[in-house]
Amino acid sequence: MQIIVTLDCVDTEAQADFWLAALAPLDYQRGFHGPPYLSLVGPTPAPTLLLHHVPEPKQGKNRMHLDLDFGTADLMPEVNRLEQLGATRLSEELSEHGFRWIVVADPEGNEFCVFDPPNSTDTAQ
Repeated sequence: MQIIVTLDCVDTEAQADFWLAALAPLDYQRGFHGPPYLSLVGPTPAPTLLLHHVPEPKQGKNRMHLDLDFGTADLMPEVNRLEQLGATRLSEELSEHGFRWIVVADPEGNEFCVFDPPNSTDTAQ
């Protein structure tokens, strides 16, 4: 089985540059490119990120979004790195049930979260 997450965007090349840099710690690479699609492929079993060119800009809140765990409890260095790549921070640190996260948006405004899961010693709250 394979999971593909499709992200509508106006500029697939610019979004590919952003997401490849954002996902660099996870070793994503360019994959299939056949307009209007451009895929970014990570190591198995990571999902493929499929960028889909659409003419209209994003409107409203995402109904689905990515949650990225970079394997660090200190979220700010990753959020700062993403901001330097063109992301916008949309929230302060939030927490619930032992999860901690910060909401950010890519250069076209698509929301995603940088998060830290609960420690393995934590239990559901």
